Amino acid sequence: MAEHLLPHGWDTVVVDIQWYAASVGAGGYHADADVQLDRWGRSIPDVSRFPSAADGRGFAPLAEQVHALGLRFGVHIMRGIPRRAAEQRLPVLGTEVTAADLADPEQGCSWNLDNAGVRSEHPDAAAWYASVARQLADWGVDFVKADDMLWPYRAWDIETLSTELAATGRPIELSLSPGVDVSTTRAEHLAAHATMWRISSDLWDSWDDVLDMFTRLARWAPLSREGAFADADMLPLGRVGIRAEVGADRTSRLTWAEQRTLLTLWGVGRSPFFVGGDLPTSPPQTIALLQNPLLLAVNDAATGPREVLRERDHVVWTARLGEELVVAVFAIGPDRLRRTIPLASVAGEGRTRAREAWTGAEVDVTDGVVVDLASHDAALFLLS
Repeated sequence: MAEHLLPHGWDTVVVDIQWYAASVGAGGYHADADVQLDRWGRSIPDVSRFPSAADGRGFAPLAEQVHALGLRFGVHIMRGIPRRAAEQRLPVLGTEVTAADLADPEQGCSWNLDNAGVRSEHPDAAAWYASVARQLADWGVDFVKADDMLWPYRAWDIETLSTELAATGRPIELSLSPGVDVSTTRAEHLAAHATMWRISSDLWDSWDDVLDMFTRLARWAPLSREGAFADADMLPLGRVGIRAEVGADRTSRLTWAEQRTLLTLWGVGRSPFFVGGDLPTSPPQTIALLQNPLLLAVNDAATGPREVLRERDHVVWTARLGEELVVAVFAIGPDRLRRTIPLASVAGEGRTRAREAWTGAEVDVTDGVVVDLASHDAALFLLS
């Protein structure tokens, strides 16, 4: 990350789910996970996997090493209270109650049994999230992916965790997950309490998953704004299966054309870029895709992203990048796409020149944006 991607703007490394258990592996989340806790009932890193966490140091030494590389450090957490903390009646920091008093076993996650819910009506309920937030801040965490927040929608947990993270005084970005069935009526509440929020269930390396995201991002991207982004999920690129939740050890099953389409859609839709693969063992071509300067500029700073055209075999998006007009064309059908997109169709009248991100070509667009794309490929133009 530091050597190959930080110079291009990639700046955050996140430790994903179940870092607090030794008994994890491929094929999903295990009911018998050996959850590790501190004396306040909070999850702590399993030292067999994170030796620097020994002697109560938690993730602080790892965060320090990541920061020394110029990167930010993030962790995944689950909504609620560890069931083991409730079973052991461990005290909750800053209160006279125990985890058992605050835990609601009936409101736990349906797909991961590690945690119970929090009894929001209890007068000390917020103290649980205050304790977790203090732990994360003390470790030097910069980014939190909070899971099981949106399906169903957990407004109290979202508001409380957001408030308690802010109360630590440390700037910590909050990401919410997963987002299947989240309505756009929640957009203002989400923007008020989180940096980003998932708009789908888990996305994997299949064309159907990518195709489904066209509809979701078309609905959500216009509602994003600086500091509050709809998140189409991690990029399943490179080597995605060392110990995969779904499938065997593998390199992404998406074709190179489909990978360009995924990145172009996420880019123009301003979905935050997070890679879900192992970078050191990924193909150099994957790393090159992630270093594309025009793509990264669009994702970082484009405004007004929206889908302007959708037909059976192609989709067109536009956005603005300063004075330049961003035009993304996607060949979503089974056949090669040869087409000229009229400038009036992208509100680009009067523009004459364009740069294309993936080929690097400088082209004349006086008579329209000409595309010749293989099935499932994409082109990303900046018109001036």
